[in-house]
Amino acid sequence: MLFGKEHVERYQETDGEVGHDWQGTVTLLLTTTGRRTGKEYTTPLIYQPEGDAYLVVASKGGADDHPLWYANLQANPEVKVQVKGDKFAARARTATPDEKPALWRKMTAVWPAYDEYQEKTTRDIPVVVLERA
Repeated sequence: MLFGKEHVERYQETDGEVGHDWQGTVTLLLTTTGRRTGKEYTTPLIYQPEGDAYLVVASKGGADDHPLWYANLQANPEVKVQVKGDKFAARARTATPDEKPALWRKMTAVWPAYDEYQEKTTRDIPVVVLERA
């Protein structure tokens, strides 16, 4: 997470006026349903548009395990997304091996540290495609 709970709250309160632009890039809010708890969890993530969809990266800073939000969307791909004031239901999917190289380059162009994160782990860091439901 970027700023954690405070980032989410300010983003929601201001329709992204505070929190969308972050450290030279842009963030959206992704809400997943906990695979064990059934509760909703909202995470700010760096994104890029891809046609009508949005891309995010399940990097967790290069940790050896996936972020919890990724495990949640694998169990239930129906998610909620907020990009500035635009709030919508979406379906999340992991980019295919054929899609991933081009999508990875698009994401590292706005956050080059993703390449460093991938070097830190043997885990294949997924690119996630969020498609409007």
